[in-house]
Amino acid sequence: MNLRDLNDPSQLKNMSIKELTDLSTQIRQFILNSVSQTGGHLSSNLGTVELTVALHKVFNSPKDKIIFDVGHQSYTHKILTGRREKFYTLRQKGGLSGFQRRNESEHDPWEAGHSSTSISAALGMAAARDLQKQNFEIISVIGDGAITGGMALEALNDLGAQQRKVIIIFNDNKMSISRNHGGMETAITHLRTSEFYRNTKKEVNSSKSSNLVNKTVHKILHAGRNYLKNQFIDAPLFSQFNLDYIGPVDGHNLSELIPVLETARDHEGPIVVHVVTKKGKGYPLAEKDTVGAWHGVSPFDLASGKSKVLHTKKEISWSEIISNTLIDLAAGDEKITAITPAMANGSKLLKFQSIFPDRFFDCGIAEQHAITLASGMAVGGLHPFVSVYSTFLQRAYDQISHDLCRMNLPVVVGVDRAGLVGDDGDTHQGIYDIGYLRSIPNTIVCQPKDGREAQDLLYTGFKTQKPFFIRYPRGNEVYIPNEEYAQIPIGSWTKTVIGNPEQIVITYGPDVKRIIKKARSNNMNLLVVNARFFKPIDLGMLRKIKEMNLPITIYETDNVSGGLSDAILEGLNVIEPQVDVMAIQDKFVEHGSIRALRKLERISTEDLFERLENNVDQTGSEADKSVEQPN
Repeated sequence: MNLRDLNDPSQLKNMSIKELTDLSTQIRQFILNSVSQTGGHLSSNLGTVELTVALHKVFNSPKDKIIFDVGHQSYTHKILTGRREKFYTLRQKGGLSGFQRRNESEHDPWEAGHSSTSISAALGMAAARDLQKQNFEIISVIGDGAITGGMALEALNDLGAQQRKVIIIFNDNKMSISRNHGGMETAITHLRTSEFYRNTKKEVNSSKSSNLVNKTVHKILHAGRNYLKNQFIDAPLFSQFNLDYIGPVDGHNLSELIPVLETARDHEGPIVVHVVTKKGKGYPLAEKDTVGAWHGVSPFDLASGKSKVLHTKKEISWSEIISNTLIDLAAGDEKITAITPAMANGSKLLKFQSIFPDRFFDCGIAEQHAITLASGMAVGGLHPFVSVYSTFLQRAYDQISHDLCRMNLPVVVGVDRAGLVGDDGDTHQGIYDIGYLRSIPNTIVCQPKDGREAQDLLYTGFKTQKPFFIRYPRGNEVYIPNEEYAQIPIGSWTKTVIGNPEQIVITYGPDVKRIIKKARSNNMNLLVVNARFFKPIDLGMLRKIKEMNLPITIYETDNVSGGLSDAILEGLNVIEPQVDVMAIQDKFVEHGSIRALRKLERISTEDLFERLENNVDQTGSEADKSVEQPN
């Protein structure tokens, strides 16, 4: 079949192995051609072509639910489910999402952009199916990196306890979990997927309750299978969770894949299918990648592999500016360590790892663990740096609050990819961290306007014995190494006067430079404030700005709730109160009875009415004149 003639996965049902193999070759080339033009997740999708074809051959989507963990490896799934002609719009405004998307297709039952959610979602769907007495299969496709996430392990534990029918496709591409498997495991897999074994098991199961002989045969067969599995199949992780297991199987061999998936489909209860794939399959440059450089790519030239996105020679990524500075600071301070949750390449920490291998820690896809690991290091006398993408840092909110900030520990957190990230969509936009970090006591939150300020703020972070969050965006910036670092006063802002100011703009990050440049080119009279600290803010400068009595525009490119504007409005109310606020102040509250704590924090009803009576005295108001008002 020509790929152009494929419009629905049901067309795969009557195709031969040879035809499916040829179709897989076409799909792989199509993905290569398309992603080289649009950018996107390349290696993971090249590695799951045959697996996805086999899934749609064996199962009946959309009735059967196929969930791709994270969803970034669902390109073949999209192509097979009628979205091939729209593929040129991948990750473009109004086009196809780079992940599964429920409102995009009935074949997408779940959507995510963060890892390790698929097994929990599958188990939840299975519970809904079983309680409503429905009949369909639920398949979770999860990689060897994502399955190490704490949420995935929690879900495996619950699945083993509930024993609901869920099929887990464990996609082992040797990037995070690597283990050799011998011929015995392969032989066992062939035995369990053989037509004889499956038919015998099915016949015995169907008649086991009516005949004593059949019951005996069933017990022998079941016991023999379990003995072989326990003796020869090395799957300690899954067996500990009371889950059946089959594999490993070659994820690029359809003649092996299809019978294994059919066996899983006919299996009673939960089962894990171990599929071994090659990340980047079919594109030599991606196949040789061992650090994830071809995981997510910008548009590139297929022949050379070179990116089509050009930058000036002095520009490097913000991540690299932070990494270079970290290396320089670590050279003079043996207590500095670096931690990343499986983003060493994206966060540009591979060079740090090569120079300081003993001080580098890649803890896998485990943002919660990364923050508490750093907190433990800080308690032990080290000064750790944690690099986490903004969208992933929100997964560790509890650890930031409970473990790091409550104990007020000296950890520097690099909030990478802060702000709008663009093509990856709503699951990846880093626009919420200011709000949720400002809500936690003891945090210092800042963002540099340029490469020089980034170096000084990182230096300041290590000089500050508190939780210090420095956010920086996706993209590139001019980098000139500082000859000498300057410690920046915590909470301080700077200002740039252009002409005779008639208006004031308060902003942060790279937009500071852009606004200054545009104002000068347009001959505007403007005061531009670099609000580089979101918490604490510069109340002294804010007071002077207010006294200027000029129109103020707060320009921020992140979520408004809890952001810079909220911080400024709160600050203005402190400078000249317009609204009387009674609340627990920005602190962690110690133990005690609720009544005692409300008195301690001055938020009891007695405190409220004392405040109200004082307000009456101060305003000279008369006695209560309140009357019921009509609607």
